[in-house]
Amino acid sequence: MAALAAALAGAMHAPLVCYLRGELGAGKTTFVRAMLGALGYRGRVKSPSYGLLEHYPLKQVNILHLDLYRIENAGELEFLGIPDLIDSNTLLLVEWPERGAGALPEADFMIHTEHVGQRRKVTFTAVTPAAEPLLPVVRQFLNTFSS
Repeated sequence: MAALAAALAGAMHAPLVCYLRGELGAGKTTFVRAMLGALGYRGRVKSPSYGLLEHYPLKQVNILHLDLYRIENAGELEFLGIPDLIDSNTLLLVEWPERGAGALPEADFMIHTEHVGQRRKVTFTAVTPAAEPLLPVVRQFLNTFSS
């Protein structure tokens, strides 16, 4: 997950909404930590499970990391004011997006991770044209990684 995040970090350009789906322990937060590191962030990257939202203002992009694992319904997101936090320089990474259905911006890109035995299966979906430039990076990564 860390190598994948590093490969995608340079290709993910704001504005972009990326949904990270997968079961507990599938690598969603690991992906975000690695991406932030690849983009030059040197501080502590904690899981926003309890606070729901972490903000990482970088020189080239503002990263908003949202983790919805602990919410009961999408209405709980209203107080965060997510639409007011997003601008043309924002990359929104959302863990457990299905729990915020109807209250989140639509995804541009989706990464779904699942355990298959001792390995992870990762599926990528470009939902909008904004995410299409990510697919060649994914393909190149997969070709390099599987070689």
